[in-house]
Amino acid sequence: MSTDDVYALMGRAQELPYGEARTVLVEDALRRAEEAGDDVLAFRVRTRLTDAYQFGGEPAKAFATFGRTLAEHDRDPGRYDEPLVLLWQMKAVVSSLTKFPEIPLDRTRAVLDDMERRYRAGGHSLQAVYRRRHIVARHIGDPSADDWFGRWRAAQRDQLSDCEGCDPTGIVSHLADAGRYEEAAEVAAPVLAAELTCKEQPQGIQTAMMPVYLRTGRPDAAADAHRRAYRVHRSRIADLGDVAEHLEFCALTGNEARGVEIVQRHLGWLDRAPHVHAEMMFAASAALVLGRAAASGHGAATVRRPASGDRPARDVPLAELGAELEARATELAARFDARNGTSHQGGRVRAILAAEPVAGFVPLAPHHRRSAPAPAAAPAARRPEPDGIATETDLDVLLAIGDERRTSRDAARTLAAWRRFDAVAETTGPTPLQRARRLDARGVERAMDGDHEGAIACWEEAFRLFGELGERARRYRVLSRLGALRCDAGDERGLDELNEAADHFTAHPAEDGAATAALLRLAAVHLSRDRHADVLAALDRVDPDDAPDRAGELWFLRGRALLSAGETGDAAAALRRSLAEARASGDPEQASAPALLLAQILVREPAPEGGSGSGGPGEEVFALLDEALAAMPEPSPMRASAHTERGLALLSAGRPADAVADLAEAVAAWTAEGMHEQAVHLRADLAAGYLEAGRHLEAAEAAEEALPQLAGGAARRCRLILAHAQKGLGEEDGAATFASLAEDAAKDGEPGAVAHFLEEAAEILTDLDKDAQAAERFAEAAEAHGGAGDPHGVVRARRRAAMCLLWSGEPERAVATVEAARAALDALPDGPPRTWETALVSYDQARILAQTGRQADAEPHASAAVDGFRSLDETGPADQAAALLADIRSALRG
Repeated sequence: MSTDDVYALMGRAQELPYGEARTVLVEDALRRAEEAGDDVLAFRVRTRLTDAYQFGGEPAKAFATFGRTLAEHDRDPGRYDEPLVLLWQMKAVVSSLTKFPEIPLDRTRAVLDDMERRYRAGGHSLQAVYRRRHIVARHIGDPSADDWFGRWRAAQRDQLSDCEGCDPTGIVSHLADAGRYEEAAEVAAPVLAAELTCKEQPQGIQTAMMPVYLRTGRPDAAADAHRRAYRVHRSRIADLGDVAEHLEFCALTGNEARGVEIVQRHLGWLDRAPHVHAEMMFAASAALVLGRAAASGHGAATVRRPASGDRPARDVPLAELGAELEARATELAARFDARNGTSHQGGRVRAILAAEPVAGFVPLAPHHRRSAPAPAAAPAARRPEPDGIATETDLDVLLAIGDERRTSRDAARTLAAWRRFDAVAETTGPTPLQRARRLDARGVERAMDGDHEGAIACWEEAFRLFGELGERARRYRVLSRLGALRCDAGDERGLDELNEAADHFTAHPAEDGAATAALLRLAAVHLSRDRHADVLAALDRVDPDDAPDRAGELWFLRGRALLSAGETGDAAAALRRSLAEARASGDPEQASAPALLLAQILVREPAPEGGSGSGGPGEEVFALLDEALAAMPEPSPMRASAHTERGLALLSAGRPADAVADLAEAVAAWTAEGMHEQAVHLRADLAAGYLEAGRHLEAAEAAEEALPQLAGGAARRCRLILAHAQKGLGEEDGAATFASLAEDAAKDGEPGAVAHFLEEAAEILTDLDKDAQAAERFAEAAEAHGGAGDPHGVVRARRRAAMCLLWSGEPERAVATVEAARAALDALPDGPPRTWETALVSYDQARILAQTGRQADAEPHASAAVDGFRSLDETGPADQAAALLADIRSALRG
């Protein structure tokens, strides 16, 4: 068994994140090192296996590997070196010992004493030792924790101290537990402003700061910390205890739905929890979330519990699962308390289970907030209202108020008049006509409340009574309303009634605009059935002088009918007339619908043939949408549509930073209206806006929220947005997302797209120093470029693969691959692009050969690179190549 195999396995393992895959490779490397009989190599691999177990979610296994390496070092320190590594690992072992209730405290204290002895013997600061003594005391609730905290903070830091992010994280946690939130914020501020690269940071201190932010009046910062930190924790089973803190945060901030999603995602981890303490904390926090979700009206919801051992997968109701997890957390806390001889862990669990919200509802992203109403519009000119409705006793006056044409502004006044009529009628007997008129009005009330059957019953009776009283105008007015409502219910009798009423008023015009009302009602019904010609015919019968105040409504219906018929130009003209009438009415609400629809037409108009504009919406579109939104004071589907249109228009105009505000508002509004399909599809547009605005975290989260409900091309677009957002965040998951897009493109027979996506994946991997994996992706991309007939892509991808192989410790493969890149140059046509690619290949080939000790072979390639770059007047690259050439010649002379 070759030791080269061991080094190769360790090199591959180093590129993987901590977790099962990395651990398996290191375990295999250890087995091969032992089979090769190389005890020193096996020792060094075993120390790395301790880290793999510790940070990969299996700290119990680390006890055995650490114990053996420590014993080997003690037996022969000269041979089994790396004393600093062992002293560093001792810190994690001590912390882990407290997290298993079956391990006696005496053993933990003995290891702590041994740790202190070794630190003193090595001349190291005891700062790290004091922190571990603080951790143990804090775990059991011992008052000495405060004393150890003081010593820890006062001791001098050295090379064995925790990193500059992890040390303050522990300080913040202690201060937060003590209610010293402002002091905690002061400690964290400089750390959060720094660049932290430890594998546990910055997500560790961000998680610790969530309760601090909440209790110091900074809910937005708390939400941001939750989103950023949880995004890292969610892929690491070793962080299950941290995930528990995020569950508690969701329960305390009104985000139970988000909490349930987190429970669903990680519930399976409980069956393989990294340690008992994390299991206990997750169970307690999950029980809190599930209880709050059930209490908020979601008790019928379920969580899918994965199978484990003999337990089958099952959908478990929230309340049932919550009760089970509460019992589990309580039982585990009792085990810790029995071991510790205190009630501290039980008290922590009880406090979590009884926790109350501390900040109401904290939106986790702009589109999670509740839709906000528009600023109140200035009051429009109104007709004088009779004074003192509450004291009016004339029934006819009260009915006259109700007969006035109603708008949303008049509704309260109208209803007040009808209520007053009912009160007066109890002591003053109304006439038959007054009773019939009130019955008509009651039908209107029922219709406003959505009680269509009740409204129809009222109007049928009112129609009969008006007929008996000879009130023909009132009778046909009721018939028109009745017909419209029947049509809404799918009753074909309604259309005949509408026509009858319209014919009557056309033949017998009155002064109150009844004919116009009947014809507009008839036109609206025809429009709902896509009978465009019938709509226009009904509107053509309207006498402009009958009800001039309804001209805006007439032109709006005409515009909608023309638009449905495909007459876009005429529709826009009609809507402009409607908008002009609305503006002249003095009631800005009337302008909202025509302004919105006209904007929707204009934003979809093709650019003028031969035009040189940007292709984005014109300023008129934005002015119309601004006007429409200003005219709608309350949340509604139409207001959501206006925000949608303005957001998409801003996005199309290349103003993503402005677009996201409208798109976020639209998502919130559609969600509030219960129109989830619109919200889902718009989330993908919002994600695109965030991405273009450089807000990668928000882009990734919005895309992830939308993806489960999307399919086909919409899903693929959303995944592409997610992939670019993950790339912007520097997340390795982005490489996997791009690779999955490449797989889809391969199925669709699109080799060019395959190559592009694979190169994107490789870029992410090489930026993360995952060069062996990046080399594989670049090699696959080269093959795809070949299939797409792109020789430039073949050269570029092979050259990049060669450099990644060099960086990953495979120089011979790098030499062969760069030779393949040079061979691919033959397929390029003559011209500057070929000269550029040839110079790049020559430069990288020189670097690779020089790194492998072949300076004589490297020299002509470096010289060719200098000549190639200079022939293109590429001064910067030429200077770099010249410097490389000078280094190579210096090595040859030496």
